[in-house]
Amino acid sequence: MRRTLSATLATAASAALTATILATPASAAPADKPRVLSSWTQTSASSYNAWAAANRNQGAWAAYGFNWTTDYCSSSPDNPFGFPFSSSCARHDFGYRNYKAAGSFSANKARLDSAFHEDLKRVCNAYTGAKKTACNSTAWTYYQAVRALG
Repeated sequence: MRRTLSATLATAASAALTATILATPASAAPADKPRVLSSWTQTSASSYNAWAAANRNQGAWAAYGFNWTTDYCSSSPDNPFGFPFSSSCARHDFGYRNYKAAGSFSANKARLDSAFHEDLKRVCNAYTGAKKTACNSTAWTYYQAVRALG
C-alpha cells in the first residue's frame, strides 16, 4: 500500500510538472524584461556599457527574447568622416526594435533618441579641436534625423 501511494504521488507530481511546462509558453520572457530593457536604453554611459556587455554575450540573455538585429545607421554611413557611430546606431536599433515589440515605442522614443545622441557625443569626446567640432556636428545631424524620421 505504501509503495502504491508513493508511486501514485510520484505520478501525480510528474503529471503536474508536465502540465505546468506545457501550459507555459516557450517564449515566455522573465518578468523583469521591461526593467532590463529600460536599464539598457538610458542616456548614461553606464547604461550603454551594460548594453554593450550584454550585446557581446547575447546567449546569456536568450530567455528574454530580445531582438538584437541591427542595420546600424540604416541608410546613413555607419562611420561618417571616420567617426565610429555603428555601435551607437546598433543600440538605437535595439531600443527601437524592442520597444516596438513591447508596444511601448511612442512612450520611449524621445528617450531612445536622446540616448542615441549621448552615445554619439561620447564617441566625439575622443577627439579634440576641429575634429571634435566636426564629430559633434555630425552627431547632431544624426540625432535630428532620428528625431524627425525615426
